[in-house]
Amino acid sequence: QGLTCIVSDSSYVKNLPAGCILEHNPAAGQKVKEGRTIYLTINTLSTPLLVVPDVADNSSMRQAQARLLAAGFKLSENEHIAGEKDWVYGVKYKGRTLTNGEKVPVGATLTLIVGDGGELPQEGDSTAVEATTPTSSKDSAADESWF
Repeated sequence: QGLTCIVSDSSYVKNLPAGCILEHNPAAGQKVKEGRTIYLTINTLSTPLLVVPDVADNSSMRQAQARLLAAGFKLSENEHIAGEKDWVYGVKYKGRTLTNGEKVPVGATLTLIVGDGGELPQEGDSTAVEATTPTSSKDSAADESWF
């Protein structure tokens, strides 16, 4: 009845529907003269995007999980690849590997690409061959005395 409504702000509350009124000014129960303006704060119409923290190739699985959960993301089952055990090699969203600085919706479910401890020998890598050759019993007895 002769009032004007203006959306003055928006905020994101994940448990409420998009576009619903979160706050209004003047508050409920106050008397307002005809022709006045009511200022509204509504729930955003779309889910805001967040930059995924840089955890690929510089974090352990535990560190990456803590950083991603603290940022508001959810985690699915890890994807394991050959590599250093529990080292994070990448992050996936909806089956696609994310690049550094990429944005995804708040609360998105991410998958960590984690090493399973099964290093693959590189071509021409002589140390990988040497590591698999058995040692003599004399050498192994000497090694057992070390703590």
